[in-house]
Amino acid sequence: MDDFKQPTTTSGSTSSMPLLILNCILLAVGITGGPLVMRLYFINGGDRVWLSSGLETAGWPLIIIVLIILHRHRRATNKYLPGKTTKSIYMRPRLFFATAVVGILTGLDDYLYAYGVARLPVSTSALIIAAQLGFTAVFAYLLVKQKFTPYSINAIVLLTIGAGILALDSSSDMPEGETEREYYLGFIMTVGAALLYGFVLPLVELTYEKAEQEITYTLVLEIQLVMCFFATLFCIAGMILAHDFQAIPKEADKFELGKVTYYLVLCASALIWQGFFLGAIGVVFCASSLLSGIIIAVCLPLTEILAVIFYNESFKADKGVSLVLCSWGFVSYFYGEYKLSKKTKAMTQSSQQSMELAQTV
Repeated sequence: MDDFKQPTTTSGSTSSMPLLILNCILLAVGITGGPLVMRLYFINGGDRVWLSSGLETAGWPLIIIVLIILHRHRRATNKYLPGKTTKSIYMRPRLFFATAVVGILTGLDDYLYAYGVARLPVSTSALIIAAQLGFTAVFAYLLVKQKFTPYSINAIVLLTIGAGILALDSSSDMPEGETEREYYLGFIMTVGAALLYGFVLPLVELTYEKAEQEITYTLVLEIQLVMCFFATLFCIAGMILAHDFQAIPKEADKFELGKVTYYLVLCASALIWQGFFLGAIGVVFCASSLLSGIIIAVCLPLTEILAVIFYNESFKADKGVSLVLCSWGFVSYFYGEYKLSKKTKAMTQSSQQSMELAQTV
């Protein structure tokens, strides 16, 4: 895996297409399945917001297993190379502390998002989170000087409009038995989550650039591990204050789908959300924070459709229009990247031919 490397001075370079595709899949599955599993917990009797927020990053021990496998692979490879040593930890202290701060911000974002999912239907929270793309674009421009093409600008506009169309009629989705105050507080919390994570993604990209060390995929996994560890610590502090640990056994006994299903839902939530976070920073590593935001935005309409199928949430014409606009925006972005790739390749070949011609002369 250490063959996949990204220079710290280059933002948005594609290190490996297979690795990028893998992280895109992890991100898509996480952002699609995570909200559905979390909502399943809340609509069947669960009401611990801090517990749900902690589960979003509680799967971090899985990364240790992957890192151990990679370490053994490197050690087995390096023993045939004279003088080649195998490091156990790549992260330097400066990068560790920066990542810890990002992890605490992620923990806060987890709480804001979990609060929103507890109060809003999945379809409504998903459309609000789509606004994250706009926040990501702004912060990417400010923090890492993200360059925009007409196609990426078109994608941002279409995806944002798609979310805005749904927002015009979101109040009609207010769950039964919920007060307007609870609903709108959930709405505000979800907007806050979109804003904060729109800042976190470019911040991760900036951390890569300022790391002053070579960024490999193994180091990306270490960054993910530290981020999730500190995010989980932040949420555990909240769980202790809210007495969530004492409430879990009682909540499991009263869960509508049964005690066993209750614990399965918690485990599934931790696993799926870990895939989301791993995919998100993996896409930032392979491409850019903007692409990570675009994949999140384009998957949200699919989350809405699945919510309609599994939870009988309403699906009106505005959601259909949003789905079309988001799909169009997604295609626009990748078509632009395809054209840019072809143009760059053609310029490189032309430069090489010119150099060869000059050498022959």
